[in-house]
Amino acid sequence: MEWIKADWRLPANIKTLSSQRSGGVSVSPYDSFNLGNHVGDEASAVTANRLLLIQEGSLPQAPLFLNQIHSTTVIELPTEEALPDADAVYTNQAEQVCVVMTADCLPVLFASENGNEVAAAHAGWRGLSDGVLEATIGKFAAERSQIHAWLGPAIGAGAFQVGQEVRSRFIAQDPQAETAFAADPNQPQKYLCDLYRLARQRLIKCGIRHIYGGEYCTFTQKERFFSYRRDGKTGRMASLIWFE
Repeated sequence: MEWIKADWRLPANIKTLSSQRSGGVSVSPYDSFNLGNHVGDEASAVTANRLLLIQEGSLPQAPLFLNQIHSTTVIELPTEEALPDADAVYTNQAEQVCVVMTADCLPVLFASENGNEVAAAHAGWRGLSDGVLEATIGKFAAERSQIHAWLGPAIGAGAFQVGQEVRSRFIAQDPQAETAFAADPNQPQKYLCDLYRLARQRLIKCGIRHIYGGEYCTFTQKERFFSYRRDGKTGRMASLIWFE
């Protein structure tokens, strides 16, 4: 089983993992390491994959999965909620695993330089526009200059087609966002959206200076990643962070 890890220089007690699609037990079209139990996969396969996640990822405990609804809600761990409606999770407690699931949307992992605060956010274009990254950063006690962010695997700029309404929404919030949209040469009134660039712009505007990642494309790298835009019926990957 192969993991992607945040390529940042932070204390060794901060642990990160981002899963890929191989190494699990699910069958097509969820083949094979699907971690989403809401996509139509066999429940037993998802349970087995989540157990593999804990074992092979050396997690300190079973992670709390969110009911992701493209919101700006951030929960704090530990919590008594079994399946919270939220799209980001924060903790300042050791061995509490923050996790979000994606299959084209952008997972963003956060950590403080002192190694005692971490968070994970699920940022599709709606959540990004509404402020899910800003809401997550707002949970930190650390100074903004001491918070690092890593952009996990998401749909790339050449594959994410959106309409004029999405482009206009972002530009109305920040004129600089215009640079994240390119006219689609194959379809009038459609644009190719750079989700990574939009996220970087938002993070920089929040005072985050240490930003890493953003080099993958879930849509084009079919052998490595699930992609909802590409396949429709498909699995979900997980991006996780915790500290020891």
